[in-house]
Amino acid sequence: MAGAPDVSASHVVSRRGVAFVLATIIALAGSDRTARAEGAGGRRPNVIILFADDLGALDVNCYGSKDLQTPNLDSLAARGVRFTQFYVGAPVCSPSRAALLTGRCPQRAGVPGNVSSRPGNQGMPTEQVTLAEVLRGAGYRTGIFGKWHLGTVPECDPIGQGFDEFRGHKAGCIDNYSHFFYWNGPPLHDLWRDRTEVWESGVHFSDIIVREARRFLTENKDRPFFMYVPFNTPHYPLQGQDKWREHYAKLEEPRRSYAAFVSTLDEKIGEILKTVDELGLRGKTLIVFMSDNGHSTEERNNFGGGNAGPYRGAKFSLLEGGIRLPCIASLPGVIPTGQVRGQFATSMDWFPTIASLCGAELPDRKIDGKDITAVLKSAEAPTPHKVFHWESSGQWAVRDGDWKLVFNARDTKVGERLKGDDKVFLSNIAEDVSERKNVAKSHPDVVARFTKLHEEWVEDVKKR
Repeated sequence: MAGAPDVSASHVVSRRGVAFVLATIIALAGSDRTARAEGAGGRRPNVIILFADDLGALDVNCYGSKDLQTPNLDSLAARGVRFTQFYVGAPVCSPSRAALLTGRCPQRAGVPGNVSSRPGNQGMPTEQVTLAEVLRGAGYRTGIFGKWHLGTVPECDPIGQGFDEFRGHKAGCIDNYSHFFYWNGPPLHDLWRDRTEVWESGVHFSDIIVREARRFLTENKDRPFFMYVPFNTPHYPLQGQDKWREHYAKLEEPRRSYAAFVSTLDEKIGEILKTVDELGLRGKTLIVFMSDNGHSTEERNNFGGGNAGPYRGAKFSLLEGGIRLPCIASLPGVIPTGQVRGQFATSMDWFPTIASLCGAELPDRKIDGKDITAVLKSAEAPTPHKVFHWESSGQWAVRDGDWKLVFNARDTKVGERLKGDDKVFLSNIAEDVSERKNVAKSHPDVVARFTKLHEEWVEDVKKR
């Protein structure tokens, strides 16, 4: 046919040749990333994320609490850096976990609020790309031991979202001895080995986590691994082990029960880190500790027990006490020891940072986290964030430099939302970290600018 394109064999070979060249370039780029990640040590770092549940902003000794014993976390801080302006993506469980695992704000990750704990719920959308999927694609063995809370159906459970192994529970919380979820609806037994229900009645859940984590470490000591350990501690029910309940017997409630559970958490973390040392893995392992949100003041949690220090708010609040939390990181030879980082950083930053350190390729999509490798290495490195946004349960907040605007904030320490003029609350965090002085009326230009920024952000996250 006149004018028809020539589809001779030579053209086909040419297109195949182009495809081969592109594939070769991609492979070489991947090899280069891996080589840079391995460096002189000859191996990409292992990754362990230790995740607390409802831990107060000051509830580690090295962060200021004087009535607790947390020697293992204090030791981890002494062997690495601890952040003093570290923020999570949301003040409640599911969206905070989604933000960590995807590097995206909860709205972009498709988890704006808590996922239902009942069977048959979708949870985090399957099109999201998790850190487990990224690292598994880079040759890492991936395991999760603890609490999931991002969906119960197979496609949304840990195995469906990039983990090779799962031991733990899918619901928001369980009784630590019976492993039943019973906070709403019919009681639900919730203990799993991958996708098989298992029963270990009477065994404290934290001991199951430690046992499985130590097994995973031993079995994978000779290959790169990613181990995500989301403890359910010190989330209610406050079931600290006997040793620590006796230790804190003289404290008043609700601090007494809460403290016992925090020290139980610290002890279990110590047992995992002891295995890391025994296997000779400490020198080649990135270890990160953080919490999902601030401490709970719910009735189920004895109305409190946690310590947010000078920060206003707690769990469920976009005031500092709900989202500004401990974070400790250690990686010998990369991260200095015994130092403090005052730069603004977020839980979402671990996604691109870990990918960079491990030579893994980021997915082709919007990532809200930033690579903070430079911050880890130096207290002088600038934060990579210019403006940051949060949105949760009718609240929203914007942070730009030292300015922070919160709209319709929940002060969960006192159990109510801010009212009247304080519904629009502007503060300078450097001057008023307790968020007690509302300067919105004195700076209407800042309020207007932040409001416009947030409106633009809302439209942006709709694009996913």
